[in-house]
Amino acid sequence: MTYIVNHRDKVREHLLKEMQKGRLQPGQNINLAAVARVLGISVTPIREALTQLQQAHIVKAIKNRGFVIAKVSTEEAKNLYELVAHLEVLALEESQFNEKDILRLKKQRNIIADAETAIDRVHSYMEFHRLLTQNYKNEVFQQILKDLKTRIFFYERAFMSNDSFHYNSNDQHDAIISAIEDDNIPSAALVLKMNWMMIQSYIAKQLVVL
Repeated sequence: MTYIVNHRDKVREHLLKEMQKGRLQPGQNINLAAVARVLGISVTPIREALTQLQQAHIVKAIKNRGFVIAKVSTEEAKNLYELVAHLEVLALEESQFNEKDILRLKKQRNIIADAETAIDRVHSYMEFHRLLTQNYKNEVFQQILKDLKTRIFFYERAFMSNDSFHYNSNDQHDAIISAIEDDNIPSAALVLKMNWMMIQSYIAKQLVVL
């Protein structure tokens, strides 16, 4: 059993990385044989990993097609962003930050601002939010949040290329950092929730015109 679990986790991480790199797109079939060849393993742990990702709504099992990357939708975007907002607020409220934590947040905020491409900006943005929540030491929580953000990445990559939008988002990041420095976690949590809701609203508008 340990053999299967270890390889299942390896498959899971491989597929998530392929999604984040844009090599697996919404609606695309996952070739189990190809994954098996790349990783040098049998299809059994691959099916195990895909079943987990299906439970996280990252992939879908379709009759006669196998597993495919789930397509984006307005309803899913609303549900995803609302849930991630609530989870990050929970993590923030249960966290403590020291000077090093705050310096990392400031550095990451600058990395977002200096990003040269849309995809770099998205990766930097996601890292900022990871730093905000990493001090909440709950492994189950962190895994759930990681799964949800992997799915959110599809929306971010597809629609978050508007520079003016990111300027507004950066202002909110600054407000979050400032509130944390002042040890005013309730204010930081409020701005954090507003940040996710602003993104959700923007994404929803982009989906309408598709």
